[in-house]
Amino acid sequence: QVQLVESGGGLVQAGGSLKLSCAASGRTLSRLIMGWFRQAPGNEREFVAAITRSGSSPYYADSVKGRFTISRDNAKNTVLLQMNGLKPEDTAVYYCAADRTLRTPVAVTKEAYDYWGQGTQVTVSS
Repeated sequence: QVQLVESGGGLVQAGGSLKLSCAASGRTLSRLIMGWFRQAPGNEREFVAAITRSGSSPYYADSVKGRFTISRDNAKNTVLLQMNGLKPEDTAVYYCAADRTLRTPVAVTKEAYDYWGQGTQVTVSS
């Protein structure tokens, strides 16, 4: 089993920045593909970013490309999501997720991920 705990959400003005953190326990992080998803009220949970086990290849949704950066520190069992240039449409609950398979390329669908955190709220005011 893998436990994931997100932190770092909050309220920020448009154009501002936030850094989300996901702390993993229960399994060596280096064996997991890690991803971030988000879900706004009334919407499906959508892919935001993912990163390979080594951290060498990040993937991003088009809506966040150039503004968000995903990174990981396997030694600290932590995955980060740096969010810059935030927009009101980025408002959502953000979830950290882990994929235990060896799939390549990384999955961008929520069904592919085996473990989920409880989520952290990000609110961007206009």
